[in-house]
Amino acid sequence: MKDSEYPIDLITGNLWIKIWQVSWPMLLIMIFNFFVGFADIYVAGFISPEVQAAIGFVSQLYFLIIIIANAVSIGTLAMVSRAIGSGNFKRAIEITRQSLILSSLIAAGLMISGLIFYTEIISLAGFPLKIREISEDFFKIFALALGPNYILIISNAIFRASGEVKKPLFTMFLVSVINILGDFALVFGIFPFPRMGYIGIAISTAISVTIGMGINLVYFFFTRWRSLYTGIWSVSKDTFKKIIKISWPAALLQAAWNAGSILLYNILGRLENASIIAIASITNGLRIEAIIYLPAFAMNMAASVLLGQNLGAGDTERAEKVGWRIAFAGVVLISMMALVIFIFAERFAAILTKNPAVLEETTRYLRINMLSEPFMAASVILAGGLQGAGDTKGTMWVIIIAMWIIRLPLAYCLALILDFGATGVWVAMVLSMGVQGILMTWRFHSGHWKNLYVD
Repeated sequence: MKDSEYPIDLITGNLWIKIWQVSWPMLLIMIFNFFVGFADIYVAGFISPEVQAAIGFVSQLYFLIIIIANAVSIGTLAMVSRAIGSGNFKRAIEITRQSLILSSLIAAGLMISGLIFYTEIISLAGFPLKIREISEDFFKIFALALGPNYILIISNAIFRASGEVKKPLFTMFLVSVINILGDFALVFGIFPFPRMGYIGIAISTAISVTIGMGINLVYFFFTRWRSLYTGIWSVSKDTFKKIIKISWPAALLQAAWNAGSILLYNILGRLENASIIAIASITNGLRIEAIIYLPAFAMNMAASVLLGQNLGAGDTERAEKVGWRIAFAGVVLISMMALVIFIFAERFAAILTKNPAVLEETTRYLRINMLSEPFMAASVILAGGLQGAGDTKGTMWVIIIAMWIIRLPLAYCLALILDFGATGVWVAMVLSMGVQGILMTWRFHSGHWKNLYVD
């Protein structure tokens, strides 16, 4: 297949068709990631609760480390999509080269730190000794896989930015299949693989992301990106600064959101006898909500690419139309999904728990939080568009305000001071998401993002 057959032309043609062409591969990638995480926990459940607890904790810890890669990928996507949209492929190559150098240096630093200080990092959780030892084993292998994972994340973002969405789709499909099959084969010793026990879960992840990195590097070599390998690989401080300028607010945004989520669990943990039921309910509720988040975040990534390329082409009017249309489609779709979960909340909750008290609270969580899903959809999708335009500071401030000024103080007040318990937390989540959706919509409507100089 010729190189010209790979990219999708995102700056001309019917907007709805372009939105669909970019969105459906992103949705499948999100589904693949969902099943990988599910498989890790599922296989761990066959071994012991300690292994499940360890893999769950290390996965959250690893996600915090990956935040930097995700942030760099957002900055890279914004700059590469602008360059592609403007027809300056030479600049896209240069940005790609600098992004790969930057992410590799960051990954190397984090890997070395992780391998040296893994004991101290894991001990911060305060887990019992048995869980701590398992977590240390997981963390060391995950640390070794940081380099391949960072390059995989950045290279996927580059292909998305250029409209070559089927490349990361194929790569992540193989990564997911290898990871899931590897979980079973390496943990249980399915012929011809040796029986490794719980450590096989970590090794299968490391192997799969390394293979995924290799696939993308091969894609670079055999497509229009091959000049990556022929140019000079030297550090450009100017390009580094531009990537970091766009990336750091995205990193702070994700860190603020995750830290806030941890504090929310802390508030629920203060509900004395009701705390266990409340924490179990939010855990179950979030797993069910993940079904709704998948299309929302797929559209988020699609909006980033579409706005970036159209801004690069100098067509701000088309870029704005793309943002509003994809947001409208997302709000309608996710509202319909939320309505189904609202109506059948108890049945969905019963899939994950049989405990009457947890079932009742999970059902209440779902019914209350489904009211916020249209606002969530608008917020997530328009945030993708703003990030694609390079307005990462705007999205950062919206998230910080919604989480730290609205959600957390309100949850504390309603749950602990006014004694509404877990219901107070659920109400605070809905109200803060409503504010978040309104603020993100206002930020996009303001048009500030149209005049940002990204490159």
